[in-house]
Amino acid sequence: MKKVLVTTGGGDCPGLNAVIRAIVKRAGRTQDWEVYGSKEAFNGVLRTPKEIIKLDNERVAGIHAKGGTILQTTIKGGPFSWPVEKSDGSWTTEDRSDEMISYLKDEGFEVVINIGGDGSQRISQALHEKGLNVIGVPKTIDNDLACTDYTFGFQTAVDIATDAVDKLVTTAESHHRLMILEVMGRNAGWIALHA
Repeated sequence: MKKVLVTTGGGDCPGLNAVIRAIVKRAGRTQDWEVYGSKEAFNGVLRTPKEIIKLDNERVAGIHAKGGTILQTTIKGGPFSWPVEKSDGSWTTEDRSDEMISYLKDEGFEVVINIGGDGSQRISQALHEKGLNVIGVPKTIDNDLACTDYTFGFQTAVDIATDAVDKLVTTAESHHRLMILEVMGRNAGWIALHA
């Protein structure tokens, strides 16, 4: 039986739980896989005690309609920049990627499915270059990942922004005002363009 580890990193967005559920359903229906999830991206693997949970049909039942991620997420830490407190009380980071890869291989994990945005995918690439089998699932509401038409989470962000614009238009008209709405998107304007 193959063991697969699923992680969710970066900010949360609609669709994360649906992807986790789809992986578990596919693994149980057509593959001979056991699926596990690491809490808060790779931090669950790096912590002592480990925060790795078994994902089965019972655990993922009904999660596809819920926001966020059942695995929780973070933008801090990770295998290449694990925070460590120094003896003087200040903080630094250390690379624990080799230790993590060794642990995953010793425990029989054959592949990691890393769901995340650009930062998470850079980690996926670096882990792959160190010999770990990694599948990167791109996600970002910003829709700013290369080689994709749309990332999941983007359409929901557009829908919410469009709703906000529609509501502001009536208020602006009522008061003869000009309104400016700032939406998320980091360095990309896709949400603003589509809303």
